[in-house]
Amino acid sequence: MMDIHHLVDWFTGQGGTFDRESLTFAPIDSLGWSTFALRDLQQGHTLFSIPRHLTLSTRTTSLPSLIGESDWRDHGLHVGWSGLILCLMWEVSQGLSSKWSTYLGSLPIVFDTPMFWSSEDLEQLKGTTLFDKIGKEQAENDYADKVVPLLKSRTDLFGSEYPNPHFSLEAYHIMGSRILSRSFHVGADVEEMSVEEEPSSSRSNSEEIEDDEDTDDDDDPGNVAMVPIADMLNARYGCENAKLFYEQHHLRMVTTRFIPQGEQIWTTYGEPPNSDLLRRYGHVDQVPLPDGSLGNPADIVEIRADLVVKSVTQDLGSERVDWWLEQGGDDVFVVNGSHQVPDDLTSFVRLLMMSAPEWEKRKRKTKLPKVKVDDTLLTIVADVVKSRLAQYPTTVEDDEALLSLNEKHMSLNLRNALVVRLGEKRIFGVGRKRKADDDDDGTGRGVSGEMATAAPTRARLT
Repeated sequence: MMDIHHLVDWFTGQGGTFDRESLTFAPIDSLGWSTFALRDLQQGHTLFSIPRHLTLSTRTTSLPSLIGESDWRDHGLHVGWSGLILCLMWEVSQGLSSKWSTYLGSLPIVFDTPMFWSSEDLEQLKGTTLFDKIGKEQAENDYADKVVPLLKSRTDLFGSEYPNPHFSLEAYHIMGSRILSRSFHVGADVEEMSVEEEPSSSRSNSEEIEDDEDTDDDDDPGNVAMVPIADMLNARYGCENAKLFYEQHHLRMVTTRFIPQGEQIWTTYGEPPNSDLLRRYGHVDQVPLPDGSLGNPADIVEIRADLVVKSVTQDLGSERVDWWLEQGGDDVFVVNGSHQVPDDLTSFVRLLMMSAPEWEKRKRKTKLPKVKVDDTLLTIVADVVKSRLAQYPTTVEDDEALLSLNEKHMSLNLRNALVVRLGEKRIFGVGRKRKADDDDDGTGRGVSGEMATAAPTRARLT
Protein backbone atom coordinates (compact mmCIF):
# COMPACT_ATOMS: atom_id res chain seq x y z
CA MET A 1 0.00 0.00 0.00
CA MET A 2 1.16 3.52 -0.80
CA ASP A 3 2.95 5.34 2.03
CA ILE A 4 0.87 8.52 2.02
CA HIS A 5 3.02 10.22 4.67
CA HIS A 6 6.13 9.65 2.55
CA LEU A 7 4.35 11.21 -0.44
CA VAL A 8 3.31 14.30 1.57
CA ASP A 9 6.84 14.65 2.98
CA TRP A 10 8.25 14.53 -0.55
CA PHE A 11 5.66 17.06 -1.69
CA THR A 12 6.46 19.62 1.02
CA GLY A 13 10.17 18.97 0.56
CA GLN A 14 9.80 20.05 -3.08
CA GLY A 15 8.22 23.39 -2.14
CA GLY A 16 4.57 22.40 -1.86
CA THR A 17 2.43 23.43 1.11
CA PHE A 18 0.02 21.01 2.78
CA ASP A 19 -2.33 21.75 5.70
CA ARG A 20 -1.81 18.59 7.76
CA GLU A 21 -4.25 19.83 10.43
CA SER A 22 -7.09 20.21 7.94
CA LEU A 23 -7.09 17.15 5.68
CA THR A 24 -6.00 13.55 5.51
CA PHE A 25 -6.13 10.65 3.07
CA ALA A 26 -7.72 7.25 3.60
CA PRO A 27 -8.57 4.36 1.26
CA ILE A 28 -12.23 3.45 0.74
CA ASP A 29 -13.85 0.75 -1.37
CA SER A 30 -14.44 1.52 -5.06
CA LEU A 31 -12.83 4.98 -4.85
CA GLY A 32 -9.32 4.13 -3.67
CA TRP A 33 -7.49 6.85 -1.78
CA SER A 34 -9.88 9.61 -0.75
CA THR A 35 -9.51 12.96 1.00
CA PHE A 36 -11.30 13.92 4.23
CA ALA A 37 -11.59 17.02 6.40
CA LEU A 38 -9.98 16.65 9.83
CA ARG A 39 -11.86 19.70 11.13
CA ASP A 40 -14.58 22.10 10.02
CA LEU A 41 -13.31 24.03 7.01
CA GLN A 42 -14.65 27.40 5.96
CA GLN A 43 -15.20 28.38 2.34
CA GLY A 44 -12.05 29.82 0.78
CA HIS A 45 -9.60 27.77 2.86
CA THR A 46 -6.39 26.74 1.09
CA LEU A 47 -5.84 23.01 1.53
CA PHE A 48 -2.51 22.79 -0.29
CA SER A 49 -0.51 24.58 -2.98
CA ILE A 50 1.69 23.19 -5.73
CA PRO A 51 4.62 25.06 -7.28
CA ARG A 52 4.26 25.08 -11.05
CA HIS A 53 7.73 23.55 -11.39
CA LEU A 54 6.46 20.49 -9.51
CA THR A 55 3.80 19.72 -12.11
CA LEU A 56 4.94 17.08 -14.60
CA SER A 57 4.50 18.02 -18.24
CA THR A 58 6.49 18.24 -21.46
CA ARG A 59 7.50 21.72 -20.29
CA THR A 60 8.92 20.70 -16.92
CA THR A 61 10.71 17.44 -17.72
CA SER A 62 14.12 17.48 -19.39
CA LEU A 63 13.43 14.82 -22.02
CA PRO A 64 12.23 17.10 -24.87
CA SER A 65 15.35 19.24 -24.60
CA LEU A 66 17.57 16.14 -24.49
CA ILE A 67 15.94 14.84 -27.67
CA GLY A 68 16.01 18.25 -29.33
CA GLU A 69 13.14 20.24 -30.79
CA SER A 70 13.76 19.07 -34.34
CA ASP A 71 13.73 15.36 -33.46
CA TRP A 72 10.76 15.88 -31.14
CA ARG A 73 8.71 17.42 -33.93
CA ASP A 74 9.94 15.06 -36.63
CA HIS A 75 8.57 12.14 -34.62
CA GLY A 76 5.22 13.88 -34.11
CA LEU A 77 5.63 14.17 -30.34
CA HIS A 78 4.57 17.83 -30.30
CA VAL A 79 0.94 16.85 -30.94
CA GLY A 80 -1.27 14.46 -29.01
CA TRP A 81 -0.31 12.75 -25.80
CA SER A 82 2.51 10.55 -27.08
CA GLY A 83 5.12 13.10 -26.02
CA LEU A 84 3.85 13.35 -22.45
CA ILE A 85 3.44 9.58 -22.21
CA LEU A 86 7.05 9.15 -23.29
CA CYS A 87 8.14 11.74 -20.70
CA LEU A 88 6.42 9.78 -17.93
CA MET A 89 8.06 6.56 -19.08
CA TRP A 90 11.41 8.34 -19.19
CA GLU A 91 11.06 9.73 -15.67
CA VAL A 92 10.12 6.30 -14.32
CA SER A 93 13.19 4.81 -16.03
CA GLN A 94 15.42 7.32 -14.20
CA GLY A 95 14.52 5.80 -10.83
CA LEU A 96 15.51 7.81 -7.77
CA SER A 97 17.36 10.36 -9.89
CA SER A 98 14.03 11.63 -11.17
CA LYS A 99 12.62 14.63 -9.33
CA TRP A 100 9.19 12.94 -9.43
CA SER A 101 10.26 9.42 -8.42
CA THR A 102 8.27 9.39 -5.17
CA TYR A 103 5.19 10.77 -6.89
CA LEU A 104 5.40 8.39 -9.85
CA GLY A 105 5.83 5.48 -7.45
CA SER A 106 2.53 6.40 -5.82
CA LEU A 107 0.49 6.25 -9.05
CA PRO A 108 -1.64 3.22 -9.94
CA ILE A 109 -0.51 0.53 -12.34
CA VAL A 110 -3.83 -1.35 -12.42
CA PHE A 111 -6.94 0.22 -13.95
CA ASP A 112 -10.61 -0.71 -14.24
CA THR A 113 -11.03 1.25 -17.46
CA PRO A 114 -12.20 -0.49 -20.67
CA MET A 115 -8.72 0.00 -22.16
CA PHE A 116 -7.71 -3.04 -20.09
CA TRP A 117 -10.89 -5.13 -20.41
CA SER A 118 -11.02 -8.50 -22.11
CA SER A 119 -12.80 -8.76 -25.47
CA GLU A 120 -15.61 -10.61 -23.70
CA ASP A 121 -16.13 -7.77 -21.24
CA LEU A 122 -15.96 -5.18 -24.01
CA GLU A 123 -18.93 -6.87 -25.67
CA GLN A 124 -20.98 -5.70 -22.67
CA LEU A 125 -20.47 -2.12 -23.90
CA LYS A 126 -21.75 -2.79 -27.42
CA GLY A 127 -24.23 -0.14 -28.49
CA THR A 128 -23.12 2.38 -25.87
CA THR A 129 -21.67 5.79 -26.57
CA LEU A 130 -18.42 4.46 -25.09
CA PHE A 131 -17.95 1.43 -27.32
CA ASP A 132 -16.14 3.19 -30.18
CA LYS A 133 -14.24 5.67 -27.97
CA ILE A 134 -11.90 3.44 -26.01
CA GLY A 135 -9.01 4.37 -28.27
CA LYS A 136 -6.78 1.34 -27.75
CA GLU A 137 -6.07 0.83 -31.44
CA GLN A 138 -5.21 4.50 -31.95
CA ALA A 139 -2.92 4.46 -28.91
CA GLU A 140 -1.07 1.42 -30.23
CA ASN A 141 -0.72 3.03 -33.65
CA ASP A 142 0.78 6.15 -32.05
CA TYR A 143 3.19 4.01 -30.07
CA ALA A 144 4.33 2.17 -33.19
CA ASP A 145 4.50 5.26 -35.43
CA LYS A 146 5.90 7.87 -33.03
CA VAL A 147 7.58 6.27 -30.04
CA VAL A 148 9.21 3.10 -31.34
CA PRO A 149 11.19 4.84 -34.12
CA LEU A 150 12.59 7.30 -31.57
CA LEU A 151 13.47 4.54 -29.11
CA LYS A 152 15.46 2.77 -31.84
CA SER A 153 17.19 5.91 -33.13
CA ARG A 154 18.18 7.37 -29.75
CA THR A 155 19.87 4.49 -27.97
CA ASP A 156 22.02 7.10 -26.22
CA LEU A 157 18.92 8.06 -24.23
CA PHE A 158 16.82 4.90 -24.15
CA GLY A 159 19.46 2.17 -24.24
CA SER A 160 20.15 -0.52 -26.79
CA GLU A 161 17.78 -3.06 -25.23
CA TYR A 162 14.56 -3.30 -27.20
CA PRO A 163 11.93 -3.63 -26.07
CA ASN A 164 13.02 -2.06 -22.79
CA PRO A 165 10.39 -2.79 -20.10
CA HIS A 166 10.30 0.90 -19.17
CA PHE A 167 9.32 1.78 -22.74
CA SER A 168 7.13 -1.18 -23.65
CA LEU A 169 3.64 -1.00 -25.11
CA GLU A 170 2.28 -2.10 -21.73
CA ALA A 171 4.08 0.81 -20.03
CA TYR A 172 2.73 3.13 -22.74
CA HIS A 173 -0.86 2.08 -21.94
CA ILE A 174 -0.30 2.49 -18.20
CA MET A 175 1.17 5.98 -18.55
CA GLY A 176 -1.56 6.99 -20.99
CA SER A 177 -4.19 5.83 -18.52
CA ARG A 178 -2.50 7.77 -15.73
CA ILE A 179 -2.71 10.91 -17.85
CA LEU A 180 -6.29 10.25 -18.92
CA SER A 181 -7.49 9.73 -15.35
CA ARG A 182 -5.34 12.14 -13.37
CA SER A 183 -4.05 15.02 -15.50
CA PHE A 184 -5.07 18.67 -15.32
CA HIS A 185 -5.10 21.39 -17.93
CA VAL A 186 -2.48 23.79 -16.57
CA GLY A 187 -2.14 26.74 -18.93
CA ALA A 188 -0.29 29.97 -18.31
CA ASP A 189 -3.44 31.91 -17.41
CA VAL A 190 -4.00 33.04 -13.82
CA GLU A 191 -7.34 32.07 -12.28
CA GLU A 192 -9.01 35.19 -10.93
CA MET A 193 -12.44 33.71 -10.25
CA SER A 194 -13.85 34.05 -6.74
CA VAL A 195 -14.80 30.88 -4.91
CA GLU A 196 -18.33 32.29 -4.62
CA GLU A 197 -18.73 31.92 -8.39
CA GLU A 198 -19.85 28.75 -10.12
CA PRO A 199 -16.58 26.84 -10.57
CA SER A 200 -15.47 25.32 -13.81
CA SER A 201 -13.79 21.98 -14.12
CA SER A 202 -10.34 21.82 -12.60
CA ARG A 203 -9.51 18.30 -13.75
CA SER A 204 -8.45 18.16 -17.36
CA ASN A 205 -11.23 17.35 -19.81
CA SER A 206 -8.87 17.33 -22.76
CA GLU A 207 -9.07 14.28 -24.96
CA GLU A 208 -6.25 12.88 -27.08
CA ILE A 209 -5.38 16.00 -29.04
CA GLU A 210 -5.77 15.76 -32.79
CA ASP A 211 -2.74 15.94 -35.06
CA ASP A 212 -3.41 19.52 -36.09
CA GLU A 213 -0.59 21.95 -36.61
CA ASP A 214 -2.89 24.92 -35.98
CA THR A 215 -3.94 24.07 -32.43
CA ASP A 216 -4.54 27.01 -30.10
CA ASP A 217 -3.44 27.33 -26.48
CA ASP A 218 -6.35 25.24 -25.18
CA ASP A 219 -5.24 22.33 -27.37
CA ASP A 220 -1.52 22.66 -26.66
CA PRO A 221 -0.38 19.30 -25.22
CA GLY A 222 2.19 21.25 -23.20
CA ASN A 223 -0.71 22.47 -21.05
CA VAL A 224 -1.64 18.94 -19.97
CA ALA A 225 0.16 18.16 -16.72
CA MET A 226 0.27 15.72 -13.85
CA VAL A 227 -0.31 17.62 -10.60
CA PRO A 228 0.91 15.83 -7.44
CA ILE A 229 -1.51 15.71 -4.47
CA ALA A 230 -4.26 17.51 -6.42
CA ASP A 231 -4.95 14.26 -8.27
CA MET A 232 -5.73 12.52 -4.96
CA LEU A 233 -9.15 14.17 -4.74
CA ASN A 234 -12.11 12.23 -6.09
CA ALA A 235 -15.16 13.66 -7.81
CA ARG A 236 -18.87 12.84 -7.77
CA TYR A 237 -21.83 14.46 -9.48
CA GLY A 238 -23.08 17.47 -7.50
CA CYS A 239 -20.65 16.96 -4.60
CA GLU A 240 -17.81 19.36 -5.47
CA ASN A 241 -16.54 21.38 -2.51
CA ALA A 242 -12.96 22.22 -3.57
CA LYS A 243 -11.37 23.58 -6.74
CA LEU A 244 -7.89 24.08 -8.11
CA PHE A 245 -7.04 27.74 -8.72
CA TYR A 246 -4.17 28.83 -10.95
CA GLU A 247 -1.71 31.56 -9.93
CA GLN A 248 1.47 32.80 -11.55
CA HIS A 249 3.85 30.54 -9.65
CA HIS A 250 1.56 28.13 -7.79
CA LEU A 251 -1.68 26.16 -8.05
CA ARG A 252 -3.93 26.25 -4.98
CA MET A 253 -6.65 23.80 -3.95
CA VAL A 254 -9.29 25.91 -2.22
CA THR A 255 -12.58 24.96 -0.56
CA THR A 256 -15.60 26.35 -2.42
CA ARG A 257 -18.07 25.87 0.44
CA PHE A 258 -18.14 25.01 4.13
CA ILE A 259 -16.97 21.42 4.75
CA PRO A 260 -17.80 19.85 8.12
CA GLN A 261 -15.30 17.64 9.92
CA GLY A 262 -15.21 14.09 8.56
CA GLU A 263 -16.77 14.93 5.18
CA GLN A 264 -15.01 13.84 2.01
CA ILE A 265 -13.37 16.60 0.00
CA TRP A 266 -14.42 16.42 -3.64
CA THR A 267 -13.10 18.24 -6.68
CA THR A 268 -14.84 18.31 -10.07
CA TYR A 269 -14.31 16.49 -13.35
CA GLY A 270 -16.89 18.71 -15.05
CA GLU A 271 -19.80 16.32 -14.29
CA PRO A 272 -19.35 13.97 -17.28
CA PRO A 273 -21.75 11.12 -18.15
CA ASN A 274 -21.10 7.61 -16.89
CA SER A 275 -19.81 6.56 -20.30
CA ASP A 276 -16.99 9.09 -19.95
CA LEU A 277 -16.39 8.38 -16.26
CA LEU A 278 -15.93 4.70 -17.05
CA ARG A 279 -13.67 5.36 -20.02
CA ARG A 280 -11.41 7.79 -18.17
CA TYR A 281 -11.55 6.74 -14.51
CA GLY A 282 -12.94 3.21 -14.41
CA HIS A 283 -15.99 3.96 -12.27
CA VAL A 284 -19.57 5.21 -12.63
CA ASP A 285 -21.73 7.59 -10.60
CA GLN A 286 -25.12 6.58 -9.20
CA VAL A 287 -27.07 9.23 -7.35
CA PRO A 288 -30.84 9.44 -6.69
CA LEU A 289 -32.81 10.65 -9.72
CA PRO A 290 -36.19 12.43 -9.70
CA ASP A 291 -38.01 9.23 -10.79
CA GLY A 292 -36.66 7.36 -7.76
CA SER A 293 -34.04 5.33 -9.62
CA LEU A 294 -30.27 5.62 -9.35
CA GLY A 295 -28.15 7.03 -12.13
CA ASN A 296 -26.07 9.91 -13.38
CA PRO A 297 -28.04 13.08 -14.26
CA ALA A 298 -25.31 13.98 -16.75
CA ASP A 299 -25.77 10.83 -18.85
CA ILE A 300 -26.09 11.27 -22.60
CA VAL A 301 -26.72 9.18 -25.69
CA GLU A 302 -25.11 9.86 -29.05
CA ILE A 303 -26.96 9.27 -32.33
CA ARG A 304 -24.85 9.06 -35.47
CA ALA A 305 -25.93 10.96 -38.56
CA ASP A 306 -25.73 7.85 -40.76
CA LEU A 307 -28.39 6.21 -38.58
CA VAL A 308 -30.65 9.21 -39.16
CA VAL A 309 -30.07 9.06 -42.92
CA LYS A 310 -31.13 5.41 -42.98
CA SER A 311 -34.46 6.36 -41.40
CA VAL A 312 -35.33 8.60 -44.38
CA THR A 313 -36.75 6.40 -47.12
CA GLN A 314 -35.70 8.44 -50.15
CA ASP A 315 -32.25 7.93 -51.69
CA LEU A 316 -30.44 11.18 -50.95
CA GLY A 317 -26.84 10.32 -51.65
CA SER A 318 -24.20 12.22 -49.69
CA GLU A 319 -24.68 15.74 -51.08
CA ARG A 320 -26.96 16.95 -48.28
CA VAL A 321 -24.79 15.43 -45.58
CA ASP A 322 -21.67 17.02 -47.07
CA TRP A 323 -23.43 20.40 -47.19
CA TRP A 324 -24.54 19.98 -43.58
CA LEU A 325 -20.98 19.34 -42.44
CA GLU A 326 -19.64 22.23 -44.51
CA GLN A 327 -22.07 24.58 -42.78
CA GLY A 328 -20.78 23.55 -39.35
CA GLY A 329 -23.25 20.78 -38.58
CA ASP A 330 -22.06 17.73 -36.65
CA ASP A 331 -22.23 14.07 -37.63
CA VAL A 332 -23.21 13.03 -34.11
CA PHE A 333 -26.25 14.26 -32.16
CA VAL A 334 -26.24 14.29 -28.36
CA VAL A 335 -29.41 13.56 -26.38
CA ASN A 336 -29.34 14.32 -22.65
CA GLY A 337 -31.55 13.62 -19.67
CA SER A 338 -34.04 16.35 -20.59
CA HIS A 339 -35.46 13.86 -23.12
CA GLN A 340 -35.71 16.67 -25.67
CA VAL A 341 -34.90 15.94 -29.27
CA PRO A 342 -31.78 18.06 -29.92
CA ASP A 343 -32.32 21.11 -32.10
CA ASP A 344 -29.53 20.08 -34.44
CA LEU A 345 -31.11 16.66 -34.93
CA THR A 346 -34.45 18.29 -35.75
CA SER A 347 -32.72 20.62 -38.22
CA PHE A 348 -30.84 17.71 -39.83
CA VAL A 349 -34.02 15.66 -40.26
CA ARG A 350 -35.75 18.65 -41.85
CA LEU A 351 -32.85 18.93 -44.29
CA LEU A 352 -33.24 15.27 -45.25
CA MET A 353 -37.03 15.66 -45.59
CA MET A 354 -36.80 18.50 -48.12
CA SER A 355 -38.13 17.98 -51.61
CA ALA A 356 -35.69 18.34 -54.51
CA PRO A 357 -36.81 21.95 -55.30
CA GLU A 358 -36.53 22.88 -51.59
CA TRP A 359 -33.07 21.38 -51.44
CA GLU A 360 -31.90 23.25 -54.54
CA LYS A 361 -33.00 26.48 -52.91
CA ARG A 362 -31.52 25.61 -49.52
CA LYS A 363 -28.05 24.62 -50.75
CA ARG A 364 -27.50 28.09 -52.15
CA LYS A 365 -27.78 29.46 -48.62
CA THR A 366 -25.41 29.16 -45.69
CA LYS A 367 -28.04 28.73 -42.97
CA LEU A 368 -29.15 25.40 -41.54
CA PRO A 369 -32.89 24.64 -41.62
CA LYS A 370 -34.99 26.09 -38.81
CA VAL A 371 -36.03 23.93 -35.88
CA LYS A 372 -39.65 23.09 -36.62
CA VAL A 373 -41.62 19.98 -35.69
CA ASP A 374 -44.41 18.24 -37.57
CA ASP A 375 -45.91 14.75 -37.61
CA THR A 376 -43.67 13.53 -40.42
CA LEU A 377 -40.56 14.63 -38.57
CA LEU A 378 -41.76 12.97 -35.38
CA THR A 379 -42.31 9.71 -37.23
CA ILE A 380 -38.74 9.79 -38.53
CA VAL A 381 -37.33 10.67 -35.09
CA ALA A 382 -39.29 7.79 -33.53
CA ASP A 383 -37.80 5.44 -36.11
CA VAL A 384 -34.31 6.81 -35.38
CA VAL A 385 -34.80 6.19 -31.66
CA LYS A 386 -35.97 2.61 -32.25
CA SER A 387 -32.99 1.97 -34.52
CA ARG A 388 -30.63 3.44 -31.92
CA LEU A 389 -32.09 1.25 -29.16
CA ALA A 390 -31.78 -1.80 -31.39
CA GLN A 391 -27.99 -1.32 -31.37
CA TYR A 392 -27.90 -2.57 -27.78
CA PRO A 393 -27.73 -6.37 -27.69
CA THR A 394 -29.89 -6.59 -24.55
CA THR A 395 -33.27 -5.32 -23.43
CA VAL A 396 -33.84 -3.10 -20.41
CA GLU A 397 -35.48 -6.06 -18.68
CA ASP A 398 -32.32 -8.11 -19.22
CA ASP A 399 -30.16 -5.36 -17.77
CA GLU A 400 -32.39 -4.63 -14.78
CA ALA A 401 -32.58 -8.34 -13.91
CA LEU A 402 -28.79 -8.62 -13.97
CA LEU A 403 -28.27 -5.43 -12.00
CA SER A 404 -30.64 -6.65 -9.29
CA LEU A 405 -28.34 -9.57 -8.55
CA ASN A 406 -26.02 -9.42 -5.59
CA GLU A 407 -22.81 -7.67 -6.60
CA LYS A 408 -20.87 -10.72 -5.40
CA HIS A 409 -22.31 -12.63 -8.36
CA MET A 410 -20.98 -10.33 -11.07
CA SER A 411 -17.69 -8.72 -12.01
CA LEU A 412 -17.06 -5.00 -11.56
CA ASN A 413 -16.71 -4.64 -15.32
CA LEU A 414 -20.13 -6.18 -15.95
CA ARG A 415 -21.78 -4.05 -13.30
CA ASN A 416 -20.28 -0.84 -14.68
CA ALA A 417 -21.29 -1.78 -18.23
CA LEU A 418 -24.85 -2.43 -17.02
CA VAL A 419 -25.02 0.98 -15.34
CA VAL A 420 -23.83 2.70 -18.51
CA ARG A 421 -26.26 0.75 -20.74
CA LEU A 422 -29.27 1.39 -18.52
CA GLY A 423 -28.46 5.05 -18.10
CA GLU A 424 -28.41 5.55 -21.84
CA LYS A 425 -31.59 3.59 -22.50
CA ARG A 426 -33.49 5.50 -19.82
CA ILE A 427 -32.77 8.76 -21.66
CA PHE A 428 -35.12 7.39 -24.32
CA GLY A 429 -37.72 6.71 -21.64
CA VAL A 430 -37.17 2.97 -21.64
CA GLY A 431 -37.36 1.06 -18.38
CA ARG A 432 -39.52 3.61 -16.56
CA LYS A 433 -43.29 3.74 -16.06
CA ARG A 434 -44.99 4.62 -19.32
CA LYS A 435 -48.36 6.22 -19.94
CA ALA A 436 -51.07 4.03 -21.37
CA ASP A 437 -50.68 5.46 -24.85
CA ASP A 438 -46.91 4.79 -25.03
CA ASP A 439 -45.82 2.91 -28.12
CA ASP A 440 -44.27 -0.26 -26.72
CA ASP A 441 -43.25 -3.00 -29.11
CA GLY A 442 -42.99 -5.57 -26.31
CA THR A 443 -39.23 -6.03 -26.62
CA GLY A 444 -38.14 -3.64 -23.90
CA ARG A 445 -37.01 -1.28 -26.64
CA GLY A 446 -40.35 0.55 -26.97
CA VAL A 447 -40.40 4.28 -27.62
CA SER A 448 -42.89 6.66 -26.07
CA GLY A 449 -45.44 8.15 -28.42
CA GLU A 450 -45.67 11.45 -26.56
CA MET A 451 -43.14 13.24 -28.71
CA ALA A 452 -44.07 16.92 -28.84
CA THR A 453 -45.43 18.13 -25.54
CA ALA A 454 -42.77 20.56 -24.37
CA ALA A 455 -43.29 23.37 -26.89
CA PRO A 456 -44.63 23.80 -30.43
CA THR A 457 -41.12 23.72 -31.90
CA ARG A 458 -39.55 21.12 -29.61
CA ALA A 459 -40.04 17.35 -29.64
CA ARG A 460 -39.70 15.05 -26.65
CA LEU A 461 -38.38 11.52 -26.70
CA THR A 462 -40.73 10.47 -23.88
